Amino acid sequence: MLEIKNLHARIAEDGTEIIRGLNLTVKAGEVAAIMGPNGSGKSTLSYILAGRDDYEVTEGDILYNGESVLEMDPAERAASGIFLAFQYPMEIPGVPTMEFLKVAMNAQRRARGEEDLKILEFLKRVKEAAASLNIDMDMLKRPLNVGFSGGEKKRAEILQMKLLQPKLCVLDETDSGLDIDALKIVSDGVNALRAPDRAFLVITHYQRLLEHIVPDSVHVLYRGQVIKSGDKSLALDLEREGYAGVIGEAA
Repeated sequence: MLEIKNLHARIAEDGTEIIRGLNLTVKAGEVAAIMGPNGSGKSTLSYILAGRDDYEVTEGDILYNGESVLEMDPAERAASGIFLAFQYPMEIPGVPTMEFLKVAMNAQRRARGEEDLKILEFLKRVKEAAASLNIDMDMLKRPLNVGFSGGEKKRAEILQMKLLQPKLCVLDETDSGLDIDALKIVSDGVNALRAPDRAFLVITHYQRLLEHIVPDSVHVLYRGQVIKSGDKSLALDLEREGYAGVIGEAA
């Protein structure tokens, strides 16, 4: 589903290279975890996949279902089924969460040539999805993410994912700022979406998230490259021994 080939990318503003020859393949139905020390390029990779214009790809390619996404703008990538759950979701004053959800869902439907959802069907889908994530409907009447706790913001991200039904879900440190209860709710929401035709790229520092969202593969990112890959046991090794040994092997 996702194939990243010899990707090189830099910060557009100052030319600092962050991604340096990254190769990665994620198959449909797979949950792939990306781990690595701070500054290794994990969040940068998520932004590049989503099409953020702060970064410039200088070499290589990103194929999604066999098609390069490099010329697609963020809206086109989203319409094609790529979803990014942010580490720090942005607060958007003046935009009610329910209105945001309705606009996003109908934009996706139009891109697929489908009719807009009728209001009753929209409300039914939102209520069902919100209930599964322990989200109070009153929360969705507030401006998007404004005044939300860290857990509420992350649950709102997973709610969006549940409603939009993307095919490639990129989770950028979704566990950041979550207590144990919120982590389980968010993880259960992700696990409920696992499917043979959907892939997940889960970016995290810690094994604790991977105890709830068990990955099929784990990849260590360091200085903009994948330096080691393995199964879920690799995350346990990293938790126990740290990154020094893996980095030393790659040196």
